[in-house]
Amino acid sequence: MAIQINLLPWREELRKKRERAFYGMLAASLLAGAGVWLVTHTELNGRIDYQQNRNEFLTQEIARLDEKIVEIRELEATKTKLIARMGVIQKLQQGRPQIVHLFHQFVATLPEGLYLTSINQQGSQITVTGVAESNARVSNYMENLDGSQWLTDPDLNVIEVSDHNGFRISNFTLAVKQTNPTATKNAKEGT
Repeated sequence: MAIQINLLPWREELRKKRERAFYGMLAASLLAGAGVWLVTHTELNGRIDYQQNRNEFLTQEIARLDEKIVEIRELEATKTKLIARMGVIQKLQQGRPQIVHLFHQFVATLPEGLYLTSINQQGSQITVTGVAESNARVSNYMENLDGSQWLTDPDLNVIEVSDHNGFRISNFTLAVKQTNPTATKNAKEGT
């Protein structure tokens, strides 16, 4: 009689053991994969949320700074307007005594036998109209104007000689420029 050994149950048992180990490793791998996915997903979502919070903070700060920029621009515009107004006021204050000097110069330079009928000013250009007893008096008046500190460059535009009640008179129109000797002096000194 020969001895017979049945290896089938042992092989069957080894196959089931290997199958259980395979399914166990498969489950462990699935759990490990799910764990890695969960940790990675949580970490990435945390980073995304953190970056979104930073972006939101930066957006709020940019909006706040934009408001401040608008305020600064408005203040700069107001400052520019105020500086312009101050310049006009300062110019007016500096020009205040000029009109007094101007009228004084018209009186001081006026020779006898000559009187003025009108004075018109456009900027620094002044047009003077008057009546004189002779052309020589007009010439004398122009020399006086040229020698004035506040008036310069007299230029005779029109002179007409006519008879008035038996007297010969000269109607004239001349242009003269207004100057400011103190401003010229300050400009030369550099102040």
